[in-house]
Amino acid sequence: MAGIPEVEFIWKNGKLVPWAEATTHVLSHSLHYGSGVFEGIRCYENPKTGKSYVFRLVEHMERLERSCKIAQIELPYTASQLAEATLEVIRANGLSKCYIRPIVYRGYGVMGIDPTGSATEVAIAVWPWDAYLGEEALAQGVKVGVSSWRQRSVNAIPPAVKSTASYMNSLLAKLEAKAHGYDEAVMLNEAGLVCEGTGENLFVVRNGVISTPPLSDGVLEGITRDSVLQIATDLFEAGDLDVCPLEESLTRTDLYVADEVFMTGSAAEVTPVASVDGRVVGQGARGPVTEALQRRFFDVVYGNVEQYEHWLTEL
Repeated sequence: MAGIPEVEFIWKNGKLVPWAEATTHVLSHSLHYGSGVFEGIRCYENPKTGKSYVFRLVEHMERLERSCKIAQIELPYTASQLAEATLEVIRANGLSKCYIRPIVYRGYGVMGIDPTGSATEVAIAVWPWDAYLGEEALAQGVKVGVSSWRQRSVNAIPPAVKSTASYMNSLLAKLEAKAHGYDEAVMLNEAGLVCEGTGENLFVVRNGVISTPPLSDGVLEGITRDSVLQIATDLFEAGDLDVCPLEESLTRTDLYVADEVFMTGSAAEVTPVASVDGRVVGQGARGPVTEALQRRFFDVVYGNVEQYEHWLTEL
């Protein structure tokens, strides 16, 4: 990723190493065959209290464990050990807020499709990173286009594994979107139903309902997606939100006629969509439901909502 601001340390295979020394061999198995798994996590600093929290750290590391199990990668650390290592590397770099990238991959040792005998490498990198799609996008929204590239099917590369190989699809869709003047792409699944963005889950607001594709349609088990669904449900049940959250299949035309569309992800957070395939969504900027959920989401990650304190790991 271009423009990553360097910090002092990366955690690699159980110890802190200088940033420039966190290297791997060019013949590492995962470099050639895409057999790595990873996570994306954020640490937030409350601007009023100065306290810092990693958002849903345990859940992310548990998903990393599940990805390793599906990919048949032997993980030499537990989720709790990786969570502690994450806090260690953030503190070592003196960061109060950052993006966190744990990755598990097959290293040097064998060549060929069969990975048997290759060593498992584990690293956790952290660095300062602002809004993934830009600060202005959080209010003004992004322009997206439906990609000609389909999302991988559940029996090809299963969406339950967050693998490096999975993101070749995303890379192709992202480059296509940029070539067509869009900020981001929306991928359909093999059945032609709306799946997800290149690194985000999708939500549609229309007729009193917040809809998002079910996991069975091939979407990643997004942790931010799950968080927003829970937040929306709680707000609706408390009478503070007048739209009901629902998991249901969506078509591309559902995006065209929506009152609001927004994307969620650890990197993207809660980003509104201003247009789809050149068709303006709502007023062409952040809508009231997106704004309410976005505001609540940031209150949660900053530690301002006691109800969700169990999602936060204090730095």
